Amino acid sequence: QVQLVESGGGLVQPGGSLRLSCAASGSIFRINTMDWYRQAPGKQRELVAAITSGGNTNYADSLKGRFTISRDNAKNTVYLQMNSLKPEDTAVYYCYAVLSTSPRSYVGTYWGQGTQVTVSS
Repeated sequence: QVQLVESGGGLVQPGGSLRLSCAASGSIFRINTMDWYRQAPGKQRELVAAITSGGNTNYADSLKGRFTISRDNAKNTVYLQMNSLKPEDTAVYYCYAVLSTSPRSYVGTYWGQGTQVTVSS
């Protein structure tokens, strides 16, 4: 059983910062990519940022320069540093991982339960 647990969401004023964390636990052999997605009310879920086990990153074009994804492989944890937050960043942020649970298993995809980020004055 694999779990992804996000934390760090909350209410922040425009221009503020938040740092999200997502810890993967359970029977994990290797985690390939760890990503952050978000879904605003009435909108489709969208990719925010992704990071490979080797540290290669990818960002949504509109978020480059404000958001930074990082990862601690020893802790199976991914982080999302969000700066200069805007009201349009309000959404539920989800952690997503592609991983294998044993040396011989196929990779599977897993989602966290989501954490709410609200940017409002």
